[in-house]
This record gives sequence, structure tokens and C-alpha cells, in this order.
Amino acid sequence: MADRASRVHSLIEKNIRDILQFEIKDKRVGMVSANDFVFAKDNSEVKVYVSFIGVKYTHQAFAELKKSEGFIRSSLAKKMDLYKVPKIVLLYDESFEKAESLDKALAREAEQLESFPDQEEDE
Repeated sequence: MADRASRVHSLIEKNIRDILQFEIKDKRVGMVSANDFVFAKDNSEVKVYVSFIGVKYTHQAFAELKKSEGFIRSSLAKKMDLYKVPKIVLLYDESFEKAESLDKALAREAEQLESFPDQEEDE
């Protein structure tokens, strides 16, 4: 039974990625990447964590994409033969932005450490 559930989950993930990449035509959304999927135990809902590639105003793009949750669900229903298609909940994935800011902070720290004179030379 668990094997069937994992196959269904992977098919849902693949189809949602295809829908986001090829069927969302809104230029304000730009290129969308589905990073993670979290399924409810009863498959009634799937949370899709998305990020944007090459988009200047990501929060505005996310607001526009959020409006298309119903379209994504109906398109998924057309692609898959499921008794009940799960509700799609889009969530903004901030992990890339957090990682980028952490990288910048570490680079600043490294620069500051390099600018200090060596203590061994003073002795």
C-alpha cells in the first residue's frame, strides 16, 4: 500500500511541476520552481513550496501564482485518473534567499578576518 502511495505522490509532483513550467502563461509570474511537496496523510491536500527564477519582485509574482491554485488543481485532475484530486496549497519557499543572505554574511566576516593584522607578526 505504501508503494502505491509513493507512486501516486511522485506522479502528482511530476504533473504539478509540468503545469507550473508549461501551462502557467502569466508573464508576471515568470519561471517557477517547485522545491518541495508535503502531502496530507489522507492525500486531501498537498503543500507545494515554490521559488522564482529570474523574477525581480518575488512576492508580487507569488501573489499572482497563488491566484492560479484552482487552475493547477483542475489541470491536475485532467492529467490524472484519481477519485479525489488533492487541494493545492502554494507556499513561498524562502530557503534560497536565506542561504544567499547567510553566504553574504559569511563573506563579510571572512573579509573582516583577513583585514586584521596577524598577531604572530607583532610578537
